[in-house]
Amino acid sequence: MRELLAALLAGVVIIVPVVSRAQSTADYPNRPIRLVVGFAPGGATDTLARLLTGALGQELGQTIYVENIAGASGYIAWRNVAASTPDGYTLLMAENAVAIRPGFKDMTPAFDPLRELDAVASVAHSPLALCVADAVPVNSVKELIAYSHSPGKTLNYASAGTGSVAQLVWEVVKDGAKIDALNVPYRGGGPAMAAIIAGQVDIIMASSQVAKPLIEDKRIKVLAVTGRERSPALPDVPTLTEAGVTHADVNLQFWFGVFGPKGMPADVKTKLEKAIQKALKLPAVGERLAVLDIEPEFGPAAVLQTRLQNEIKNWTIFIEAKGLKAN
Repeated sequence: MRELLAALLAGVVIIVPVVSRAQSTADYPNRPIRLVVGFAPGGATDTLARLLTGALGQELGQTIYVENIAGASGYIAWRNVAASTPDGYTLLMAENAVAIRPGFKDMTPAFDPLRELDAVASVAHSPLALCVADAVPVNSVKELIAYSHSPGKTLNYASAGTGSVAQLVWEVVKDGAKIDALNVPYRGGGPAMAAIIAGQVDIIMASSQVAKPLIEDKRIKVLAVTGRERSPALPDVPTLTEAGVTHADVNLQFWFGVFGPKGMPADVKTKLEKAIQKALKLPAVGERLAVLDIEPEFGPAAVLQTRLQNEIKNWTIFIEAKGLKAN
């Protein structure tokens, strides 16, 4: 250290070898990768993340572990990832909520995923199911509409938080079906579903894979699904369209994508992109996803980036048109 200081004082130029980014990422990944989920365990995003980690880790030759950072409808997790070093060792499994939040101009603190996150790859999509607590005396959307208009009746619905997919999809359904209900936010899809099972709330827009076993056990009732076609997992359940509900032109299914902090090296993103594509093609993964009513939908980074841009635009139009507020 003394020699270095003396050299600097003497004006001697010290040549320090520089390791290029290409060299530093050539052996990526050489340590475990953290995959962050913005909700408590048990919801759709968490379920998919945990399913994918094994196959993706096998493709990359490295351990991938899920870290749940719940709160603020995913925001805390997004901020955590955005503030991480963009080296590919911290990733985010996100869903539509990351494109919904920008539509709430009054929601603070603001978060711009286009500026703060790098798209890595699209992963899958899955329908939601419109479900009610077992004690709610309805068995169809038509009956729910009539029940909601009963004198003195006030319904409520469970969501994974303000700005979550469950909340906004319900707002779209509520608008189309002319059903009024109060939002009761929870820290994720898992806690929200627990509230429905306990009969603490009336309605929930749940991921079909989480809802299916509960429907089969007759712990909750399902009235419709949000896909354009009926769900293979719930073939006897009508779509919203079949149930007579028209709605705004927004995507009412979950879509899932992997993101990282802004500024990730291109070669790292390429490695991740290819590994995700291979993992989704594995028969064991496809079979497990089918059971969960999740359809693999690989798309490279550019496709996910375009989807994010379009989703932000469409949801912003709906939120502003309906005058929805975060608070």
